[in-house]
Amino acid sequence: MKIIKKTKRSQFKNEEGILCSEIKGSTTLESSKFYSEAPFPNYQGYENAHILHKTVSENVFLNDLKNHLGFGKKFIEVGSGTCQLSLAFAVGTNNLLVAMDPTKESLKLGKDFAEKNNIDNVIFLNSDIFDDVVQDDFFDVVWCSGVLHHTKDSKRGFEIISKWVKEDGLIIIGVYNKIGRLRTNFRQLVYKILNKNNFSKKLISILDPYLRNNLSEEKRQAWFRDQYDHPLERKHSIDEVIDWFEDNRVSFLGSIPSPNSDFKNISQMDGDKGALIDRFFAQITMLFSNLGGEGGLCIVVGKKQKRNDQ
Repeated sequence: MKIIKKTKRSQFKNEEGILCSEIKGSTTLESSKFYSEAPFPNYQGYENAHILHKTVSENVFLNDLKNHLGFGKKFIEVGSGTCQLSLAFAVGTNNLLVAMDPTKESLKLGKDFAEKNNIDNVIFLNSDIFDDVVQDDFFDVVWCSGVLHHTKDSKRGFEIISKWVKEDGLIIIGVYNKIGRLRTNFRQLVYKILNKNNFSKKLISILDPYLRNNLSEEKRQAWFRDQYDHPLERKHSIDEVIDWFEDNRVSFLGSIPSPNSDFKNISQMDGDKGALIDRFFAQITMLFSNLGGEGGLCIVVGKKQKRNDQ
């Protein structure tokens, strides 16, 4: 319970190894109900911890982040879904990982996987971002990807979670990009015009690059619903997120796509924002890459400033 603010601890109870509080926000409840029917991203292909760890190690960005995190650190995944990232980052370390999500069904899948694979350094937290239950200045890394654009207020959500990271800690945000998501928006429009019938579902499954992969039916369904049936989503630009950073004592380190066009890992990011035109063209390039083909998610990385920094 040390991760919970003292004033909030009485709101929680342990339900089968998951710390749970009552969620009252209507938007959060709507989103939670949506994901309870098809938890995202599901566990297709992750039969054990070795395979999960191998998947992360093959992702250049995530592998670099795990190495950067090292040992003896605290990491929270805000909006963890079925918790794959938290579990993968826990394997082989003594770090404290927190998988936080408002959908209990998703957390239960993660907890079951952890128990089967003897992963014991992950805390599963069922709560709403906007209840702000987590200790301030507690985590070395706050990760929140694919989440804020599904909440009632992306900026306010960021303001809350940015308090949870320590000075000099990292905060990593993934949001749908205004330009990079246009390919998905086109497919969404086709799906809607065709009245979301069986024919349109088959057509979208052909047009969507991710759905052309060899996926289980459960994972296919989870992706399709998340991309084409979600009740709430919005989009943001890199500059919007930079503005959020500046308003909350977070300095920009880098982004994917990068303003200077070259991909950089966490350890290589140097805070170079480029010019406005550079950031604009970086987002344009998403349309011609896997970033745009598979949802248009943009990652922005920041570092929490010390209070006496100007």
